[in-house]
Amino acid sequence: MGYSETSTPMKRTFALMLAAVSIGCLAIAAADDATTTTKPGKDKQMAKEHSAIVSVRYMIDDVDAAVAFYTKHLGFTIDVDSAPAFASVTRGNLRLLLSGEKSSGRKPMPDGTKTVPGGWNRILLEVTDIKAEAARLRAAGVKFRRDDIVSGPGGSQIWVIDPSGNLVELFEPKE
Repeated sequence: MGYSETSTPMKRTFALMLAAVSIGCLAIAAADDATTTTKPGKDKQMAKEHSAIVSVRYMIDDVDAAVAFYTKHLGFTIDVDSAPAFASVTRGNLRLLLSGEKSSGRKPMPDGTKTVPGGWNRILLEVTDIKAEAARLRAAGVKFRRDDIVSGPGGSQIWVIDPSGNLVELFEPKE
């Protein structure tokens, strides 16, 4: 029984595909066996130590205005004031790193992309009476992203906006 002229190219294509799959499997096996070398004294992973302080960096247009907002309206205390480039403020175990345009945290990416304030990520500050807090902040002239208090299965929330457009969520958990 002979092969037709079309079966030989098909055999060749199948053999090439089989060879490619075999080479791919060998490469994967080699990668699985490879080890990563690290400098002496350095762990392979990030440190897993517990930190009492959590730091969040916010991009800020006006460091002085941001410091005033967080200390006057939201109960933070100032730690470092290097305005107009940078400041840090804390409330409990939360440290906000407020990076102005002249800080290292605001330097553009290598492709020129600029880091800017705003977005939907936000810190959450727990409150015991969200309606009273919202009323107090409105009376003080604080801007809100939405005017209504939204409630769900875990509690209620409302979002305020810092002077640079970053969100801060006030959250009252359900009892």
